[in-house]
Amino acid sequence: MKISIPAPAEEIIGKLNEYGYEAYVVGGCVRDMMLGREPGDWDITTSALPDQVKQVFRRTVDTGIQHGTVTVMMGNEGYEVTTYRIDGEYSDGRHPNHVEFTPNLAEDLKRRDFTINAMAYNSRTGFVDEFGGAEDLKKGIIRCVGEPMDRFTEDALRILRAIRFSAQLGFLIEDRTYEAIRKIAPNMVHVSKERIQTELTKLLLSSHPGHMELVYETGISSYVSDAFHRAYWREEEAGKVPASFQSAVERTDRRVPLIPASIAPEKHMRWAGFLRRCTPDHAEAVLKDLKLDNDTINKAKTLVHWQGTRITPDKHSIRVVMSRMEPDLFDDLLSLKMCLAEPDLKTGEPRPETGEELELIARLAEEIRCRGDCISLKTLAVNGHDIMEAGVKPGKEVGAALAGLLELVLEDPKRNTREILLQYLGSGQ
Repeated sequence: MKISIPAPAEEIIGKLNEYGYEAYVVGGCVRDMMLGREPGDWDITTSALPDQVKQVFRRTVDTGIQHGTVTVMMGNEGYEVTTYRIDGEYSDGRHPNHVEFTPNLAEDLKRRDFTINAMAYNSRTGFVDEFGGAEDLKKGIIRCVGEPMDRFTEDALRILRAIRFSAQLGFLIEDRTYEAIRKIAPNMVHVSKERIQTELTKLLLSSHPGHMELVYETGISSYVSDAFHRAYWREEEAGKVPASFQSAVERTDRRVPLIPASIAPEKHMRWAGFLRRCTPDHAEAVLKDLKLDNDTINKAKTLVHWQGTRITPDKHSIRVVMSRMEPDLFDDLLSLKMCLAEPDLKTGEPRPETGEELELIARLAEEIRCRGDCISLKTLAVNGHDIMEAGVKPGKEVGAALAGLLELVLEDPKRNTREILLQYLGSGQ
């Protein structure tokens, strides 16, 4: 196992040691080092109090000083340095009311969520693993530090983090930890939609997006949002489905569908893959409830609509579909359809096109682009000004006329000349 800490983090630890304080990298970066993964962040924990940290380093920022965190600037990079602490009560089910600083590293590690995130390391001492995190990494399990019910009662977000880590690492959730998740799921009401969405998106972008099924199995789904819960439900719940989702009730299988890891790990792609058995409006409701950005919502809704709609492998049909979305999104649609080309292994759900048909559609789409066929109003040979000069009154009629002319051109690209289109317009065809 190669242990390599960035030079700035080593320098911070070394300086704190020079002044007589303990210091370690801690948490996720230690876990990732042990797994041979590249850590995204390097958090440092120390016996030094916040004011003492600020005395050791010239450039610091008080990023979370009430909880013992000072950011030490090393060049243009910041490293969070947090004093060993013991958390007080969590009356809101998310944050400690107060923290108490401690000189004992073991006390600090004891408050952390999972054993694999409760390890520390420095080059002088080596690994500090008080709770069997290294062994759990070898076994491939997610297990709470101490009593699972206590950890989840303190911070309900940890419920989703357990499932998210299991998806990112491909680990199983240890039995007592899993049962605690089921029991404490109602505490999810304390977690904001934004934080829930962040965890669910990370889960979907992981190498095991199918772990989303655990969100339903554990009972968490009903505390995410009503639309999210109703996206997939048990047969006995069908009578309780709101009328606005009635079209989805007609589907006989309501299990979470297979979400292939081959789907590009982009937000709109993975959310569309997950919500593909919903109506587009239902998919939009789910994503709005979770406060995703409008770009992701619009793209995912479009993909949900078209992934279940058959594209006939002829150029006219392909041009029509291409005209309904941006070029990149059309490519995403074909990619998504290709990933879903085989019947769902869990449900046997048939797909609109075969893999061979999709390959043909991709080739024809490339020919359409290479030939420069008009597939949008931007490349139509006439514009709104031309339409009004031809006698159409300003307003909705202009838009309707342009849309009608685009349909003619999508049918036959040779019609995309100013003369031909104005003739069509004048003849009323």
